[in-house]
Amino acid sequence: MQENEKRTELNDLGEFGLISHLTDKIKPNNSSTKKGIGDDAAILNYGDRDIVVTTDMLVEGIHFDMIFTPLKHLGYKSIVVNLSDIYAMNAQPRQVTVSIAISSKYSVEAIKEIYEGMELACNYYGVDLVGGDTTSSLSGLVISVTAIGEIEENKAVYRSGAKDGDLIVVSGDLGGAYIGLMLLQREKEVWKTSPTIQPDLDGNDYILSRQLKPEARKDIIELLIKMELTPSSMIDVSDGIASEVKHLCKASGTGCNLYEEKLPIDPQTYQTARDFNLDPTVCALNGGEDYELLFTVPQADYDKIKGNPHLTVIGHMTNIESGTNFISTGGSVMPLTAQGWDSFGKTNEES
Repeated sequence: MQENEKRTELNDLGEFGLISHLTDKIKPNNSSTKKGIGDDAAILNYGDRDIVVTTDMLVEGIHFDMIFTPLKHLGYKSIVVNLSDIYAMNAQPRQVTVSIAISSKYSVEAIKEIYEGMELACNYYGVDLVGGDTTSSLSGLVISVTAIGEIEENKAVYRSGAKDGDLIVVSGDLGGAYIGLMLLQREKEVWKTSPTIQPDLDGNDYILSRQLKPEARKDIIELLIKMELTPSSMIDVSDGIASEVKHLCKASGTGCNLYEEKLPIDPQTYQTARDFNLDPTVCALNGGEDYELLFTVPQADYDKIKGNPHLTVIGHMTNIESGTNFISTGGSVMPLTAQGWDSFGKTNEES
């Protein structure tokens, strides 16, 4: 690089800004590429089936901390986070490949335990592990998984199909994974100062499982099929519900109204957030790694989802001129901001 050439730091752009900067001029060369960069997964067409492909990488010290992450759980989670992206396209995962970079601090037995977790996830979701790569790493552990799925031609759901008036729906509950992480980090700090003290984790199984052993919402895709309901847009909740809603709005060219009183928060998540002097609503909006499915449906389909214990209507899409709005329990209207975690140290709202 020449001396006078401007240097841009990675955290100046953030994760999504970097992706856009690197790929905004990339165009498909093959007619079989139906959907490239910009969604939860790519869509490739070969005959009467569409092939769905996605990749996620987990890096030690960035995405996981080995001080409190069981090896088998890590393997399980590395598969699940990829399958979640396949389900977010309304597709079914079929195969995965796994590439792993290993530092010398890990034994063969440790890596075997990680793969046992992967095998458990593959068996549970009916997915085949069909290949990958291994190499050495100078520091830490890196796991990269590619998931391959399939769906009937033209049945995939993108982020870009929402319309003004569509209902915003989310599965499960929000913020639990983030609060589980806060609990684990607290106990890590205690352990660093007093290694003989046992961690105080009793009674927190739910939020810990949300962080350490999340599940992809295969059941929601099956439920939608039974309901004969096809979302107009969909995304999985990996970076916080506020960030994901804004992704749907940007891709669909809409605004939104999101209601605080509608956000589903588990009682254990709510109380533990209060114990940490955190606002449960902020945790639900911006806490990542819930891996729930967020989708939109036309208002005409409301009766199909009304009262379902697995689904919650949290708002509705508006025209783009109305902006992305958050309506508090007290009725105050404010811009919806996304402050979710970002790999390069920049909030998703800024990136």
